[in-house]
Amino acid sequence: MLDLFKTSMRLTLVASALACGGSALASSHAEAPFITEMRKVDNTDVYAFRSYEANRAGNPAGNGQDGFVTLISNFFPLQDPYGGPNFFFLDPDALYEIHVDNNGDAKEDLTFRFRFTNDLRNITRSIGGKDVAIALRNFDPITGADPTTSNIRESYRVNVVRGNRRSGQRAAVTNAADQADTFIKPLDNIGQKSIPDYAAYASQFIYNITIPGCTGQGRVFVGQRKEGFQVNLGEVFDLINLTAAQVTDPNGRDARGSATADKNVTSIALEIPTACLTQNATQPIIGVWSTASVRQGRLINRNPGSDITSATREGGAWAQVSRLGAPLINEVVIGLKDKDRFNSSRPEDDAQSPFAEYLTNPTLPALVEEQFTSAGVRAPQVFPRADLVAVFLTGVPGVNQVQGGSTAEILRLNTAVPATLTGQQNDLGAALCFVNGAPKLDNPGCDPAGFPNGRRPGDDVTDIELRVLMGFLLPDASKPSTGSANLAYTDGALVTESQFDATFPYLRTPIPGSPNDANGVLGQSGSTP
Repeated sequence: MLDLFKTSMRLTLVASALACGGSALASSHAEAPFITEMRKVDNTDVYAFRSYEANRAGNPAGNGQDGFVTLISNFFPLQDPYGGPNFFFLDPDALYEIHVDNNGDAKEDLTFRFRFTNDLRNITRSIGGKDVAIALRNFDPITGADPTTSNIRESYRVNVVRGNRRSGQRAAVTNAADQADTFIKPLDNIGQKSIPDYAAYASQFIYNITIPGCTGQGRVFVGQRKEGFQVNLGEVFDLINLTAAQVTDPNGRDARGSATADKNVTSIALEIPTACLTQNATQPIIGVWSTASVRQGRLINRNPGSDITSATREGGAWAQVSRLGAPLINEVVIGLKDKDRFNSSRPEDDAQSPFAEYLTNPTLPALVEEQFTSAGVRAPQVFPRADLVAVFLTGVPGVNQVQGGSTAEILRLNTAVPATLTGQQNDLGAALCFVNGAPKLDNPGCDPAGFPNGRRPGDDVTDIELRVLMGFLLPDASKPSTGSANLAYTDGALVTESQFDATFPYLRTPIPGSPNDANGVLGQSGSTP
């Protein structure tokens, strides 16, 4: 076998930080130099929240063990809807994983592991008396859950691992309808001629699932969605090329538009009975993060065959190349020299790593002050930043901190906090639940079910984190003397629950590759799926 590859061998040592170029894009899109080379395993956003779909939220007066929790991890950023002919199937040689810690030690207690398979159907057409393989994903419209008109069949399996993600007890998650352990992934939204009603088509791929060791059924959906993270990319990453008035205008949160408004993404979405994730009723707080891993070695085949997976041969130990908990941490907080290191690290090791220093002594507030100092904007001067440590590394006491828990960058969700239902959510999440640096749940606008208590799709995390980094959660005595910590910092690209659906998987139908006619408008999308 090796003679097929000998002049094209490449060994990928993903544990090392590579000194290659890259730019920061969106929530955690291409946020580290090495991951810019591996878009299929680039983890962009993680959501963890009490399900707020009707009949799924549980009893608001209960103990937090009923109802469901939704976990979503997005991959493969900045997908152009017209990205044919191959579009955006996920990597069959990678592991995509969502981890849950339910005792506060920052080690995974449950891991939901996804592996993908792409099978070539090799559809042919008779051309001049010869059967010739077609060049496209389809030659005819797509209908049904497993259409024979699709040239590639994308499928996946899910395992739940209890304990260590590599050595723990592993069991297959199955389809509750027929106990099958293989699920079909819908094609991406090629366009409205190929898939006339994508919402109806994709709805066939929401599966009720049985999770070993859990009571009750959950749900899973894996497929393309409309990008939910909105951000003013160009101006933000051009040294915040905005005026001070624009950055601090409370009425300008939707003034600039989003660079990702016309993009799609691939979502891995799970809805799981709450009691399946938590340790017990007295410990309802979970920590969530997502990772992607690839094999440590790769051989490039200079003469690949007709099998669409024959271009490489992967081998060796699994090596983690992407990690994400809270949004924007690796993007705008972790120093450039440590971004690849962060992506390959585990939360349990954060306290012994250099990562905590980036939050105790953050550089972004200094950059904001430098750009707008003439307008009176000042960065906090209280170090170490205990407020940021609480939000991102330990959890907030009395909100989502586990007593005696670890210092680790993960997304913490207190499942005992009831879901805020559709139409009642505040896009600033739980930020308004704090007054003078302390929790105050009766404060006007307080929505304790939102970020940083977990994260919902409609939480405007860019605006929340800008305000928090500039001192919004500090005690009044520790805030900048100019009062700039109370300014309504914004990037001008608003995120609200109205941009999402009120049903699982919440992120909306992806934008089609083409409209349904010459007068159609790209970017229009209906309800989910």
